[in-house]
Amino acid sequence: MRYFLLFCLLGVSRALAISQIALSPGEALAYRVSWGVFPSAGEIRITARTERNDQQPCTVVVTTTSTRGFLRGLFPFDAQAESVFSNHTGKMVVHTERSAAGKKPTDTMLAVDYGNGTADYRDLIHPEKNQVVTLPAGEPMDLITCLVQTRTWTMKPGEQRDVLVMFEEEPYELTFHALRYENVRTPIGSFDALVLEPRMEKTAPKGMFKRGSNVRVWISQDGQHLPVKFEVEFKFGVGVSTLTSYTPPPPANANPGP
Repeated sequence: MRYFLLFCLLGVSRALAISQIALSPGEALAYRVSWGVFPSAGEIRITARTERNDQQPCTVVVTTTSTRGFLRGLFPFDAQAESVFSNHTGKMVVHTERSAAGKKPTDTMLAVDYGNGTADYRDLIHPEKNQVVTLPAGEPMDLITCLVQTRTWTMKPGEQRDVLVMFEEEPYELTFHALRYENVRTPIGSFDALVLEPRMEKTAPKGMFKRGSNVRVWISQDGQHLPVKFEVEFKFGVGVSTLTSYTPPPPANANPGP
């Protein structure tokens, strides 16, 4: 259950070409999470803002997660993850996660060194877990941000794309498969969407993929290419996150006010 909430309620090369960041500053997505008999088990909110990191402009993608309703009484959970992307390269340079779930809080940071092909993982609660991880080829992201990132791809059913996803300090080499088109109904409208499914094929499956879990994301096929639904399928149930609201980024010439 904890890993589902961390997920749900939370071929790229090392070339110098600029990657496209999934969200623009001011853009926001909100999701209602259902789990089994709980139609409103939690909520996810994903936003983006502009900051400066080491005096360089960057985009920070923030994911906040919490349980809601009856499930919150059984399992109170709140989390916030921040992925910092360089505006110069479009690559994630830092990822942090903080969560509170009963007596098991988490507070971690991952800093990526593309020159050395490593990631410096820091656990601020359990420093004995600190380590420098050697990364496979690719541009690492956390899973939620990666699922949102798929809106920038151009894919058709039958095509696939390799990505590198980080689960805490663990790199996962995943292959996203474009499966089919489906119609998805959400509180903000009905969308024709492309279904994408990541699979662990290049290496031996581990973690949730070894346990037989399946992940899918539905990307609308309109001009906005919104991730309108996420789904995580476990042996003991399916969690579904459905888009409930969307805030587009402000116009480029908008006056930010005083």
